[in-house]
Amino acid sequence: MMILTGKTILSALRPPYPYGGEFVNQFLFALRLCWFPLLISTIAFGYGAPGLQAGNFLILFGAIDRLGGFFVLATIREFAPFVTAIILAGVAGTAITADLGARKIREELDALQVLGVDPVKNLVVPRFLALMIVTALFNIYALIFGIFGGVLATLTFKAPLGPFFSTLLTNASVTDLWGSVVKTTLFGAIIAIVSCYKGMTASGGAEGVGRAVNQGVVIAFLGIFAFNYVFTQTLLATHPEISVIK
Repeated sequence: MMILTGKTILSALRPPYPYGGEFVNQFLFALRLCWFPLLISTIAFGYGAPGLQAGNFLILFGAIDRLGGFFVLATIREFAPFVTAIILAGVAGTAITADLGARKIREELDALQVLGVDPVKNLVVPRFLALMIVTALFNIYALIFGIFGGVLATLTFKAPLGPFFSTLLTNASVTDLWGSVVKTTLFGAIIAIVSCYKGMTASGGAEGVGRAVNQGVVIAFLGIFAFNYVFTQTLLATHPEISVIK
């Protein structure tokens, strides 16, 4: 996978760039498949765990007005990137693995190489770039609807929305936002590389493709969780001020 990552980055930077049409198709494919599951998931997550459960805890101390500050920690830094990555890996990632796996089983990838067509440049690079960009855009989308879930939770507790947005904006920083977007973009890169690798190395017929899809999802999740730990620790070490909730 690391070798494939290096080849993909070099192929993306080195001309020619014949994958424009495939890039657009993959981008629109991921956009079309993922927008609705992501909308439902982010609202449900925002309303449930950081919304109702944190709200119930804060009410005990008469501090329901601090719910917005908690949403910076919960939604902007963690829940929105995680939900975005999980939806993309489970929907778009599995489709990519199944597509490339089927081509591998039918020996289409070998045929491309015989014809002098580089499968990495023409198949992996457009999916790699499309998933990175669409995941970053979906992160903003998830932030908006995750915070909307917090608004619904605040209204459920019959609390005013003014303090919610006040503490949200007081605690949110530019570092939180760019950190969330950069992290999610790299999540997309991880999903794309894992999905393409498992698809291009599938073997054993239709059963092998199914195995590759299952393995791709699990490995992508583990890679995302491990990378998130490293990224978050690095971000907090270099910007300790974002760990403070005002």
